[in-house]
Amino acid sequence: MPAQGKHRRPKSVSLGRGIAAVTTGGAVLALPVLGATAASAAPAHSVAAEKAVAPVSVTAQADSVTKAAPTKHSVVSGETLSKIAREYSVSGGWKKLYEGNRKAVGENPNLIHPGITLTIGAKGAVPSDAKAGKAPKAAAPSADRTATAERADRSERTTAAPAAQAAAAPATYTNDLDGWIKESLAVMAQHGIPGSYEGIHRNIIRESSGNPNAINNWDSNAVKGTPSKGLLQVIDPTFQAYHVPGTSTDSYDPVANITAACNYAADRYGSIDNVFGAY
Repeated sequence: MPAQGKHRRPKSVSLGRGIAAVTTGGAVLALPVLGATAASAAPAHSVAAEKAVAPVSVTAQADSVTKAAPTKHSVVSGETLSKIAREYSVSGGWKKLYEGNRKAVGENPNLIHPGITLTIGAKGAVPSDAKAGKAPKAAAPSADRTATAERADRSERTTAAPAAQAAAAPATYTNDLDGWIKESLAVMAQHGIPGSYEGIHRNIIRESSGNPNAINNWDSNAVKGTPSKGLLQVIDPTFQAYHVPGTSTDSYDPVANITAACNYAADRYGSIDNVFGAY
């Protein structure tokens, strides 16, 4: 016998609003089964694709920052810690750079020698001129740090300027016995001629009483036609033989006379300091 029971009318499955989801590379693509549903399915693709792709870009940027490694910088002439800190956007400025390189720099942060190697930390290790896109906010120095670095840089230039000017400016001497002796000692030092201020002064006072135009017209040298002249009473043959280049060829010139006499005394007595009488 046929089984008794309720007979249900089978339902027809409507495909009018069905959507088939197809994945490709992690991005969801919503494809309509029927052409009538295409307008409602399109937004699902745009939003889903953006959500799937956006994290990749953020992750890549994070990896780029995380993988930054300490950088080595070799100091060249004219550089300062402030300048290097600005170049590498060092967080903390020149003070932070100095703290990490105190052993290499030494106790004076205002004086760094060409050739030393500085280690620049991971934060802000990429020079500003090599950056692409937006830099992380943490890498940019604050206004206070920038102002501090600029003040330190100005202070360093201000301190170095007078020293450079002093080194370049020629020495000046007074036009008197004190100045003549000091200028002669400077020339003697350049030529390795020994002698002291006291030794020169003592002999000048004995020989000429400090008169650069003094001349002896009565001793044996004068009889021979070569009178002693100048502060240290040098005869012309001796002056010409021991004349020091760079000084005047006039035997009456105070500096030339002193320098030639000291050169002669060094050759004969070891130094003008060893002369205590006629020589």
